Amino acid sequence: MLILLPPSEGKSAALEGPTVDVTGLSFPSLAPTRTAVLDALVRLCRSDVEAAATTLGLGPTQRGEVGANARLRKEPCAPAIDVYTGVLYEALDYPSLTAAARRRADEQVAIASALWGLVRPRDLIPSYRLSAGTTLPGLGTLSSAWKEPLSAVLEQFDGLIVDLRSGGYVSLGPVPDSAAERAVTVRVLQERKAKRTVVSHFNKATKGRIVRSLVSGRRTPRTPESFTDALEALGYRIEWTPAGGRRATSIDVIVDEV
Repeated sequence: MLILLPPSEGKSAALEGPTVDVTGLSFPSLAPTRTAVLDALVRLCRSDVEAAATTLGLGPTQRGEVGANARLRKEPCAPAIDVYTGVLYEALDYPSLTAAARRRADEQVAIASALWGLVRPRDLIPSYRLSAGTTLPGLGTLSSAWKEPLSAVLEQFDGLIVDLRSGGYVSLGPVPDSAAERAVTVRVLQERKAKRTVVSHFNKATKGRIVRSLVSGRRTPRTPESFTDALEALGYRIEWTPAGGRRATSIDVIVDEV
């Protein structure tokens, strides 16, 4: 099983540690694109602070992040699971998992990244600022840079793909048509007064808890059908539409509170 998570906008910068080794990260076939995106980002942030801030969508109080991006090759690294923060990662609460559950998370979880493509929880990366919708000078849109290499990684994975990414990160590397029958996409809906809506906090917290439950369990779902069974066994109320044609199995998780 490969569980795809979105990154978080908020990140925790390491105070000390090694510098990034692009070729040493998981999914080594992504190294050429990682290098190209990293080079374009560093070049932008070194050349013009104001232009970089505008391109990256940073406000006046966030100018320091441009400087950090400019130094990315020299910035200290920490495990990705410690760098990414926010509601989903708080709900996952990786540090409190048992040793066995952490091993399963390390093997089954991959975190989407506009800079690195995909990383495993223990991959060493620096804190950075770059979102999926960015267009970098000299490179173009990140979706054009990442779509082919990321989709190739997903196509080569021979197993169940659980896609919990947000829309912007799905666009960087959609699950290819050839893998649709063994993939599931998950959406979390809050139900209140018979009305269902997507609420960011509920969505992220519930997804974090789902991942925590999956890696804490002894049985690993291997098909979309067994994944839906696993969610129901965990007590989640779900509605799902099986895969068809080029469409993956889609699952709505219905919650009324976090």
